[in-house]
Amino acid sequence: MYLSSAELWRTCWEGVSRPYTLFLCSVTAALYYLWGRKCQPPALICSQPFSAFLRKHCPVVSESFSPTPWCWEGRLQTLICVLLKTKPPVSYRNELIRTLDGGQISLDWVDNQSSTTYPESSTRPTVLILPGLTGNSQVSYVRHAVTQATRHGYRCVVFNNRGVSGEKLLTPVTYCAANTSDLERVVQHVKGLYPQAPLLGAGVSLGGMILLNYLARKRGDSGMVAGITISVAWDAIVSSNSLEKPLNWLLFNIYLTYGLCRTVSRHRKVLEKVVDVDHVLKARTIREFDERLTSVVFGYKTCVDYYLDASPGKKLPQTAVPILCLNAADDPFSPENAFPVSVVQSLPNVALLVTAHGGHIAFLQGLFPRGENLMERLFGQFFHAAFEHPRDLKKACNIKEE
Repeated sequence: MYLSSAELWRTCWEGVSRPYTLFLCSVTAALYYLWGRKCQPPALICSQPFSAFLRKHCPVVSESFSPTPWCWEGRLQTLICVLLKTKPPVSYRNELIRTLDGGQISLDWVDNQSSTTYPESSTRPTVLILPGLTGNSQVSYVRHAVTQATRHGYRCVVFNNRGVSGEKLLTPVTYCAANTSDLERVVQHVKGLYPQAPLLGAGVSLGGMILLNYLARKRGDSGMVAGITISVAWDAIVSSNSLEKPLNWLLFNIYLTYGLCRTVSRHRKVLEKVVDVDHVLKARTIREFDERLTSVVFGYKTCVDYYLDASPGKKLPQTAVPILCLNAADDPFSPENAFPVSVVQSLPNVALLVTAHGGHIAFLQGLFPRGENLMERLFGQFFHAAFEHPRDLKKACNIKEE
């Protein structure tokens, strides 16, 4: 008896497909098992009263964080976020303000005049956003933060570091994580315009380092009701060492260094008054860039001195407002061993939220991680909690009413 060609094909296919199907099912089951183990609530490190406040008003801190199943590793999360993350449409009003040294700072405002929750501009809460190392008001995470704030009826202002947002650099002064004079100038300006409006600081990566150093330096005179940071590098030396590992250097360090050098090249004429620009442009790591430019511009003897001064971890005890800090344990920019866990545990006003996965400024979730995720939800919930429940927040952080 002979089989037809169709029957012969079906018989052969069944013989091959059964073990193939079993193999696919086994692999899929294993992947979902591994992914399931990675779906867990973040670790919330803070005092019991602050924890209770956050769990009540920021429920995302208690929810399981489920990283995107096909890219849960930190470096992959970081890369995919840059490639896939959406950029919500945001319309800014630009303002240039002058500094004491003759420089200028570019501020991008979203006034939110249509706010029904806060129709009176003079008392509308304001969120001050500080972008990362080479970021400005146009990057995805800033636009998402603005969207979260305006959704609740708040005003936003983005503090662009000198020279990174298209404006001219008028003096040979750039920016660094340790110097907070520009942020102090911005806060004074914003509070001068809206003295009755509460102000909250939101810093991402390097912006978070600047914010924390500012809050530590100003203590109870910061002009802010609270602060939130995302993916801060707690120890700049440890961070630099991590970014100089071969794969991290190839994926991140060289790209960021190129961005920094591109900005220097654009402002060559003014910067060549204080540094050897050609030497700066040969930098191949962020550390080399900081050795050749940042440390020189801001008067540090060595890059190590600058990094020690820039690291905010040990300065947290000097802060005097409620602060929530989000970090991922697999962040290639900010290694977990540098997280100031013991310091935070001793403070009533600082909370450290740590996810097992999430990379650097990523925290991607869902099969198609383009929209809102843990980071954006945390932004929105904390903004709302700080502005709508200020007395409860102060009480939870053991801060006396003025």
